[in-house]
Amino acid sequence: MTRRNISSGGPYEAPYGYSRAVRIDDRVEVAGTCAQPPNVEGCDAGTQARDALRIIVEALTDAGASVSDVIRTRIYVTDLADTEAVLTAHGEVFGEVRPAATLVQVAGLIDPALKVEIEATAVIA
Repeated sequence: MTRRNISSGGPYEAPYGYSRAVRIDDRVEVAGTCAQPPNVEGCDAGTQARDALRIIVEALTDAGASVSDVIRTRIYVTDLADTEAVLTAHGEVFGEVRPAATLVQVAGLIDPALKVEIEATAVIA
């Protein structure tokens, strides 16, 4: 088993002891990912989702994976009214891949200004 940790330099990774993504053999797990400033304060859920997805794609690339390797996503929103905007952003990235996906509403995220958090699982073909 070969393990590789991938960091995005996010503000919570080092202090809280986690990696943006972890690759073990052909599997990549991307941690819950939120938008980063300046795409947080005053930004709508669609903008935040696009920024989170950008960070996820970068982590996948750093791990040697691609969007087409993604088999599952998990999406957490703080308001179901944002579902369409978030899923539209998801479709812009994963429309052709069509991974298994879940979207749930949660009471809140690590920063009250955050509206969406996304996880991804990839298996490198």
